[in-house]
Amino acid sequence: MLKLIAISADFDPVHKGHEKLIKEAKKLADEKQKKLVVYLNKGYSANHGPFFVNFEARRDMALALGADEVKSFEGLHHRLVLSYSVPIRLNKMYEDGATDYITSAHISLDEIKNKAQKFVKEGNFVGMPKNYPNRNEIRWYALNEFLGSPLEYHVIPEFNKEKYSGRKIRKSILDNDMVIPKETRKLLPKTTIDILEDEIAAGRIPGQRNWAEIYKRMNTYSRGNLEKIAYLNGNTINEIIKRRVYRDPESIWAVFRRANYGPVMTRLAVSAIEEEVTKKEVMDLMKSYEAKGVIPEGQKVQRVIDRAWYVASESEKGVNAKTANETFRSKNIKVDNPPLNIRAGLNLTKFETKIISEGLNADLYIDKDNKISVQLKAEGKKIKTNLRLPAKEVTYLRYIMDSNFIPTSASIRKDKKGYKVDITIG
Repeated sequence: MLKLIAISADFDPVHKGHEKLIKEAKKLADEKQKKLVVYLNKGYSANHGPFFVNFEARRDMALALGADEVKSFEGLHHRLVLSYSVPIRLNKMYEDGATDYITSAHISLDEIKNKAQKFVKEGNFVGMPKNYPNRNEIRWYALNEFLGSPLEYHVIPEFNKEKYSGRKIRKSILDNDMVIPKETRKLLPKTTIDILEDEIAAGRIPGQRNWAEIYKRMNTYSRGNLEKIAYLNGNTINEIIKRRVYRDPESIWAVFRRANYGPVMTRLAVSAIEEEVTKKEVMDLMKSYEAKGVIPEGQKVQRVIDRAWYVASESEKGVNAKTANETFRSKNIKVDNPPLNIRAGLNLTKFETKIISEGLNADLYIDKDNKISVQLKAEGKKIKTNLRLPAKEVTYLRYIMDSNFIPTSASIRKDKKGYKVDITIG
């Protein structure tokens, strides 16, 4: 197996800051007699949006500056947040034979190490503070440490991040009617300029979302169908229904702002809608990597279920949810056997009771009054009704439904006194 020096990036497009990184990595690779491999994200960027420049062009930009090979990470960034995708990407590097990882930052390796220790100790890499400088570099270092430090970590000084900003470079080209402005050209290697101009001439820049499918789903999907899509919670789904009709991107960004989503989670949620990524799909992907020992213990699917049951149990005792959440995380609370099956009562009319039958599938959703409800079809009729559940189970189920990636399914069951709904979690 070849020994590799690895870089992981979007490079959208490759600018002179990336050029410096590649050249320093190449120097290190030559000194260690290893191969320099650049890992580029493909499909969706690490920020969960479409790329400005397609993979093939970004690959050519990296190769032109000295990379020995370019590999891709694909299928992750419309399904997972960074705290889950980074360990998966690291695992791929380990399997490929990478021994060293090189990145750029404006803080030192010692500072990165110090800030990473809190997360390594907790074993949970979700919710890294926004005020952390070079958050992504800290996350990569922390997860590499948590997974046994297979990669030797190298940091080179970062160029002026405000000046050498991929976002600003992309904006300058868009604002200049797809012509690279003179000031922007100074930030780009000549090879990047040549490739960019060829891509612009061919009409392959900028990459676009499939807005037609996004509008269609946001305008027509029921609450039950939207509930199945990853990264949509009950409140957000009700905002989506309330604000219909969607005809332009701004109306979509606006509804997620009203639902208190930040920019990153908005892009991830919209990407999930665009690709129709289901909660089950995300959960199954996570579990497949859990089986390989890649996902940190504190981020496993079962821990999300455990947290929901613990918060529900504490809420029943009068403890507020925020306090219960903090206690669960900080004290690494162990939870015994949270239920994965719940039987709930239904509020049916006599007519509805006559036409439904055992085994009918049902969709769970949060109604406009913020109550957990169910929708099913019987004899061509659509039936919607609230569930009847004890308060503890209501809290538990609501946390599960709002978890972003834990799916629920439900079906009708005959009971001594009529019909109930059996709910399966996960």
